[in-house]
Amino acid sequence: MKRIVLTGGGTAGHVTPNLALLPRLKEAGCEISYIGSYNGIEKELIEAAGIPYYGISSGKLRRYFDIKNFSDPLKVGKGYLEARKLLKKLKPDVIFSKGGFVSVPVVLAARSRHIPCIIHESDITPGLANKLSIPGAVKVCANFPETMKYLPADKAVLTGTPIRAELFMGSRLAGLNFCGFTANRPVIMVVGGSTGAAALNEAVRNLLPTLLKNYQILHLCGKGKAAEGYEKLEGYRQFEYVSKEMKDLFAASDLVISRAGANSICELLALRKPHILIPLSAAASRGDQILNAESFERQGYSYVIQEENLTNDTLLRGITTVMEKRQDYIAAMEQSKLNEAIETIFGLLSEAAEKKK
Repeated sequence: MKRIVLTGGGTAGHVTPNLALLPRLKEAGCEISYIGSYNGIEKELIEAAGIPYYGISSGKLRRYFDIKNFSDPLKVGKGYLEARKLLKKLKPDVIFSKGGFVSVPVVLAARSRHIPCIIHESDITPGLANKLSIPGAVKVCANFPETMKYLPADKAVLTGTPIRAELFMGSRLAGLNFCGFTANRPVIMVVGGSTGAAALNEAVRNLLPTLLKNYQILHLCGKGKAAEGYEKLEGYRQFEYVSKEMKDLFAASDLVISRAGANSICELLALRKPHILIPLSAAASRGDQILNAESFERQGYSYVIQEENLTNDTLLRGITTVMEKRQDYIAAMEQSKLNEAIETIFGLLSEAAEKKK
């Protein structure tokens, strides 16, 4: 495997597993390129990693009526033609797709040029983008045991999610110093995802007078979601987004409250961080986060609060329960076998590239 093209975008969750693969691919001497949307979040993240980045037209394919349903297929068609041209230029031996709608034209273009493609499905049930891509893939990597029944038997491989190695190298002291926190009170980290979570942000801020009596609160609230008037509140720090400091913030945290995006919860699992999951409601999504959270709850990894049940009382009860049973949750997470995703996926990529020859 000499050349590889990575693709995926739309949210940070469609990019971070690709970033996690980079050190292994570089170690193997691969020539790496990335195809994403013109100006999506993936462009900033990948260029910061020093990887050649190529933008293509991208449109969202929806299951519901929207006026953009008339224009977006044209964008996808344009993206397909651009991807074909790029693949002719880049001549990759294999493609790895992490999903998101920008990946669909890349996978389709790869199929038309007979380039093997491996895709990764993070959620329990495949999203629309990956459903469209599966016929063009030689293998489909899955995150959850429950996902296997939704995939072609000859393509499905249970791999887990690639986790960035740097997340395991955090310093608790550096994290505390970054927040201006002390070492004598536990830290709760609240993560609403790259775009933030209004319901979660509001619930946490409403509960601050009670929480700050016993805890320090580190709040990653999402771009544009920082609230005024909290700057001088002792024991509370809010950030719209962090990047390189994330490893230290994880190390400093005793409990994490998070949405239930697949990549985020797999990072919590790998780091053995006791946590509370508040999945995005079915009214605001296709319900994938609810299924993700239920799977982790069944396996004993997570305490789950459905968004419609999120109140001051349920959140406080959850925090108290998880802090009291921290070791039980950690012990359950230590039994997980899905921690070799990078090597497993690298092996699949190498095998696919060899067969192409």
